[in-house]
Amino acid sequence: MSHPVLITGASQRLGLAMAKSLLDSSIPIVVTYRTHRPSIDMLKQRGAVVVQCDFSTEAAIDRAIDQIKAISNTYRAVIHNASDWAQEKGYDNKDALIERMMRIHAYTPYRINLALKGALMDREGPSDIIHMTDYVQETGSEKHMAYAASKAALHNLTLSFAKKYAPKVKVNSIAPALLMFNEDDDESYKEKAKKKSLLETVPGAQEAVKAMHYLLDSDYITGQTLHLNGGRHLK
Repeated sequence: MSHPVLITGASQRLGLAMAKSLLDSSIPIVVTYRTHRPSIDMLKQRGAVVVQCDFSTEAAIDRAIDQIKAISNTYRAVIHNASDWAQEKGYDNKDALIERMMRIHAYTPYRINLALKGALMDREGPSDIIHMTDYVQETGSEKHMAYAASKAALHNLTLSFAKKYAPKVKVNSIAPALLMFNEDDDESYKEKAKKKSLLETVPGAQEAVKAMHYLLDSDYITGQTLHLNGGRHLK
C-alpha cells in the first residue's frame, strides 16, 4: 500500500465520513475500529485495510502499532479520531475513568505518533498528523471532566509534535462542538442544542471532512486548531 492515511476510530460518525471521503478521492486508507459494524465491511470492500483494536489497554496499543507499521512503511497522514465520550456519572471508579480517558485520547496518539515518525518522515512531500480534539478542551465540562482533560492533553500534544516534527510533518487539531445528532435525539433536545451556537445549526459530519481536507491540502499551517463550533464560544 502506497502512502495511506491512517484513521483511528473510523467505524461511525466523523471517522467514517472522513474515511469515505478519502476513498472517494482514491486515497488509500488504513482504519482502526473497536466495535465491528457493517460500515467496516463496507470500507473493507472499498479497499480500506482494517485493524481491530481497543485502545484502552497498553497491550492492545502495542499490537495495533505493530500491525499498522507492518501494513505500510510510509504514511501520508495520521488522523487520531478514536474517542470515548464517557462521563463521571457512569463510573464509580473515577481513577479508572481518568486513566481510560487519558489512555485513549492522549497516550495512544502519543505512542502512535512516535512509532510512525519514520513512516511520516520517509516519503516525498508533506505529511500530516491531525488530532480530533473537542470544544470542551478550553471550556471544561462538569459532566465529562476526565474526557475534557484528556482532550486538552491531546491539544497540547498538537503543539509539542508540531515543534518536534517540523518542517517535514504538519501537526494540527480539529476541535468540533456538536456537529451531528444521534438517531435517538428528540426534537426538543435538537432545538435546544442548536441555540447554543451563534449560527444555530448542527451542520453534520461533512464539516469535519472539509476541515480535514483543508489541513491536508495546506502548505503553511501547523500547530493550529480549527474550531468547528458555529460561534458557540461567543454565546
